[in-house]
Amino acid sequence: MIRPRVFLAASLLAFALAGCGGREALDPAAGFGPNPTLPPPQLSLFPRVNVAEAVGWPQGRMPTPARGFRVQAFASGLDHPRWLYRLPNGDILVAESNAPPKPEGRSGGLRGWIEGLVMKRAGARAPSADRITLLRDADGDGEAETRTVFLENLRSPFGMALVGQTLYVANADAVVAFPYQTGQTQISAAGRTLAALPAGRNHHWTKSLVASPDGRRLYVGVGSNSNIAEHGMAEEEGRAAIHEIDIATGAGRIFASGLRNPVGLAWQPDSGKLWVAVNERDELGHDLVPDYMTSVTRDGFYGWPWSYYGQIVDARVEPANPEMVARAQRPDYALGAHTASLGLTFGEGGLFAARYRGGAFVGQHGSWNRTPRNGYRVIFVPFAGGVPSGLPEDLLAGFLNEEGQAMGRPVGVQFDRAGALLVADDVGNVIWRVSPAA
Repeated sequence: MIRPRVFLAASLLAFALAGCGGREALDPAAGFGPNPTLPPPQLSLFPRVNVAEAVGWPQGRMPTPARGFRVQAFASGLDHPRWLYRLPNGDILVAESNAPPKPEGRSGGLRGWIEGLVMKRAGARAPSADRITLLRDADGDGEAETRTVFLENLRSPFGMALVGQTLYVANADAVVAFPYQTGQTQISAAGRTLAALPAGRNHHWTKSLVASPDGRRLYVGVGSNSNIAEHGMAEEEGRAAIHEIDIATGAGRIFASGLRNPVGLAWQPDSGKLWVAVNERDELGHDLVPDYMTSVTRDGFYGWPWSYYGQIVDARVEPANPEMVARAQRPDYALGAHTASLGLTFGEGGLFAARYRGGAFVGQHGSWNRTPRNGYRVIFVPFAGGVPSGLPEDLLAGFLNEEGQAMGRPVGVQFDRAGALLVADDVGNVIWRVSPAA
């Protein structure tokens, strides 16, 4: 006998998976650039679901690089690799991580149960490895021949930053500091907590991390606990924001807010400004709201939850807050609707041609609620004078197979010591290395 709740949930899931009708999607390109097309919202009772089933890479297949580039596996057989960090000696740290368990009573009810099934289909509901792995390519052939467990027993680790001889790791609930000596392949010392971070429900659990150029402060991206604050603003305290933490004291403050899910954090080398890749809200249709990247200013507010893309009011959010909407800053550059743009780094020059220096490389994890799908690629956005100067270009694509299944999904992006771009693929469990073809 089928229980009524299970039957209802299954029916709702099938309805969501089938889509909700409405206006056809625009060309995905309309959602990119400094002035994206922002059509009227389409409201629906349940989110449109068009998730690409995670299947992994068949033997002999790999992503497709742009013309003039080649791709190879830097390391494979990892466990949900999400984020990358390069140490000064060239060693690469990989955060093998997934969402922490939800606290009792914070699963999100029926909607949360459905979302959990969808995320499982997308390959995002396995237990977290909770470790950081070190990869070393000592002979420079583009493949890591050394792999060690660098840190373990963490709590959904994500961002990493080395300042002096201290490695900072952003767990889902705190920034933790560890002593580090150049060249070591494992840290056994216990960490110390520098600063607690908002946790709880952790609807968005990743905590990105970057150090200031002078090494005095850390910046941490903390995502919202919801889509549009549907659990109440009390649960959003300190969230949807970038935190600034004083390394000497651990004292923190909100640096910028109204950023629904700020993930990739990086310093643009020409302007010296901090940039962030942000995942915007869902359930307003195929083409709303574009994810974006933007420079952030101290005490800047970027709209969430009351408005999007500057001062466009989201009428679903109650009570309204005209005062905060009036403060909302428009982001610099749209990255496409529902692309789940996560990874962000800027070109460092050297191995890549000069035109790539200072431009943005973005890992787009891929949509789950848009038809047709969007993202599932790594793009390059050219910059000039510290600001975007052109349309995005595919650098690495081909993550979906002919049936629309996800063989891989790109997340973090990071240049290696030689100047090749490394890409963390958390479905293929591979770190891909993209370099100019010989």
